[in-house]
Amino acid sequence: MNRESKVQKVGELQQTFSRAKFAAVADYQGLKVTELEKLRISLRQQNAQLQVAKNTLLKIAAKDTAYEGLQQDFSGTTVVAFGFEEPVGPAKALAEFTKNFEKLKIRSAMFEGQRMSAEQMIALSKLPSKEQLLGQLCGVLAAVPTKLVRTFNAAPSNLVYALQAIKEQKEQQEN
Repeated sequence: MNRESKVQKVGELQQTFSRAKFAAVADYQGLKVTELEKLRISLRQQNAQLQVAKNTLLKIAAKDTAYEGLQQDFSGTTVVAFGFEEPVGPAKALAEFTKNFEKLKIRSAMFEGQRMSAEQMIALSKLPSKEQLLGQLCGVLAAVPTKLVRTFNAAPSNLVYALQAIKEQKEQQEN
């Protein structure tokens, strides 16, 4: 790799670091290219991407970004997964992949400036996604007016039922 291509690669990595909302560093030693491609596909479905680069280029690109804390993990065979919307989707994809392919070893991750261990990232992957949480919130918000309407309707209905019961009771007394 000549100097110009290194400078270009660092620039691309810096842009990726600046756009990312989540990043995870892993060791991919022993994985086949086809296996890494499966991970790339599953990450793309979560609006995330996988980057393989030289550790020195990663260190330079991460410098003066929110992901500077990951520099200590850039050693050996390094792959970085970047999430651009929310962290749960990419974390789930990585956690699922590590279940099937144990050769991928997560070293650490970062979200909103907070460094996470591999265990913390796995715990993050168990949370519901943003879409699931929004769906649950919509369900809760829809339930409140529905219950309110039912409560308002219940009072007149109960009055009508009580009056009907009184009427039936008086009819029985007359007979």
